[in-house]
Amino acid sequence: MSQLLRVQNFNVSSDGFGAGAGQSLDRPFGHADPGNMFSWAGATASWPNRTDPGGSRGLDDYFTRDFSHNIGAEIMGRNKFGPQRGPWENHDWQGWWGDEPPFHTPVFVMTHHTRPTFTLSDTTFHFTDEEPAEVLEQARQAAHGKDVRLGGGARIIRQFLEADLVDTLHVAVSPVKLGSGSRLWESPDELRDRFHLDVVPSPSGVTHHLFWRK
Repeated sequence: MSQLLRVQNFNVSSDGFGAGAGQSLDRPFGHADPGNMFSWAGATASWPNRTDPGGSRGLDDYFTRDFSHNIGAEIMGRNKFGPQRGPWENHDWQGWWGDEPPFHTPVFVMTHHTRPTFTLSDTTFHFTDEEPAEVLEQARQAAHGKDVRLGGGARIIRQFLEADLVDTLHVAVSPVKLGSGSRLWESPDELRDRFHLDVVPSPSGVTHHLFWRK
């Protein structure tokens, strides 16, 4: 069975930005308010950081629950891993997620400035400056037959789309505008030449865009 490269639960604004401008240590998504962008997922019963009982069921909960299903490795860009630019000043920074990252798989961080591999809990971070096809091959080997998730950000997803390596995408479009930042698309119609598309609105206000290769 072939291993898919999947984009899952990637959130963009209604004008196509996956994150705002001005990312910093205190604002991982730049000027975007994550409370507005990602509220649909946080409200679900399956949200992994939920501390109180309850939460919504239905379509949004399905996507939240499905996030880790059959995923054996993740690929991400450096700015999903952290806010630094250029050469690493030190190796103290180990990601936004604390001692127990949510991935539970090998993670391949694409960067022009590599650093040694390290492990936190059950997640091992590898840093690579290879091209998308080579990184995908490394991730597939590490995934041991399971699929690979392409976690973002938007620039990294676009690189893999341009290399024609993405098999499926789930993009959740939130009803907020950012105006600037890291853009995934001008319009989802840009992908219709290579992908089938279903658009499914949710009662939460988010609209789920489901793409699969033609």
